[in-house]
Amino acid sequence: MAKWGQGDPRWIVEERADATNVNNWHWTERDATSWSKRKLKEVLEGLVVEGEAGRCEIGDLKHVEGEASCNSRKGKLIFFYEWNLRLSWKGTVKESGEKHKGSVEIPNLSEENEVDDTEINVSKKKGEGDVLKDLMRTEGTTKVREALRDYLKALKTEFTLGMILPTKAPVGQEVATERKPSGSSMQDSVTPQSLDMVGVKIPTVRIHMREVFNSPADELYSIFTKKELVQKFSKCPAVIEAEKGGKLQMFEGCVSGEYTELVPSQRIVLKWRCRSWPDEHYATVALNFQDLVAQSELELECKGVPVSHEESTRQCWKKQYFEEIHILLQQSKDNME
Repeated sequence: MAKWGQGDPRWIVEERADATNVNNWHWTERDATSWSKRKLKEVLEGLVVEGEAGRCEIGDLKHVEGEASCNSRKGKLIFFYEWNLRLSWKGTVKESGEKHKGSVEIPNLSEENEVDDTEINVSKKKGEGDVLKDLMRTEGTTKVREALRDYLKALKTEFTLGMILPTKAPVGQEVATERKPSGSSMQDSVTPQSLDMVGVKIPTVRIHMREVFNSPADELYSIFTKKELVQKFSKCPAVIEAEKGGKLQMFEGCVSGEYTELVPSQRIVLKWRCRSWPDEHYATVALNFQDLVAQSELELECKGVPVSHEESTRQCWKKQYFEEIHILLQQSKDNME
C-alpha cells in the first residue's frame, strides 16, 4: 500500500471551491451538433474557386446529416463527429461565358479519417462545361478540405472553451488581467474581484467590455429586446420576454436568465447564466447604450462570472453576440441599399 501522499497523482482529488468535477476526472459530454451545423455553413458556403478555366462559387449547404460531440475524461478532450454533406456550386467558363451548376458531396467526414483522406465527390449537371468540373475536382477540393480543417480546428478550440476546469481556485485568490484592443473598437478587461459572490459561493470575476456599432442606440436596444431580432442574430429559436421579471433563453438553452431592469434605448439589466455554470449561479449583466455620431456604443458589465468560465464567457459575448450583431446590421444595411 502506498504511503500517505505518495499515491498515483491521477487519483488525488484536488480542492475546487465549487466541488465540480474535481481533477476533470469524471466523464462529461457536450453536444456539438447544432453548433457544428452553423459552423459548417459558415466555413463552406461562399467559397470561391478560380483558375484558368473560369470561376466557381460554392452555394448552399443543401444536405447536412450527422452529429458531433465533445467529451472530457481524465483531463482530456475526446471528439466524435460523423457528417454526410452535400453542397451546390455554380460557375462561369472564362472563354465562352457559359454558366454551369453542380454539387459537391462529402459522404463521410468523421474522426476515423484524416481530412486529406476524406472522400469528396464533385458532379455537374448535364451538358458541356467539364472544364469547370475539373476545376472543382482539383482547386475546389483543396478549398473544401481547408474549410473542413477550419471547422475541426474551431470544434477543438472555440467550442470547447471552459470544458477543462482549473483544479484549484482558492478562496481569496485575486484574478486580474488586462487586455488591450488590437485595432478594433472593442475594449475588454477583467477587473479584480476576489470574492464577488452571486448565487452559490464560488470565486468570480467581473468582465467589462465596450463595442461600437453602426446603428443608433434605440435600434441596438431593440436587437436585445425583440424576439425576431434576437433570433436573427443568434440563428436559434429564443424566449424573449422583455419586461421586468421576464424570462430569457437563447442558443438552444445554453444561455438563460431574467430581465430585471429596462430603460428603453438606454439600459438593460439581466440575471444571466450559461448552462455549463454551477447550478443556480447567475451573473448580473448590465448593458448601457449611448448614442454617438451615426453610431452607438454598448458598454457591457458582467458581474459574478465563475473564475473557471471567464474566458468562455468573454468569447460568448464577443463571438455569439457582438460579431453576429455586426453581421445582422450590415445585412440590414445591404438590403436597404
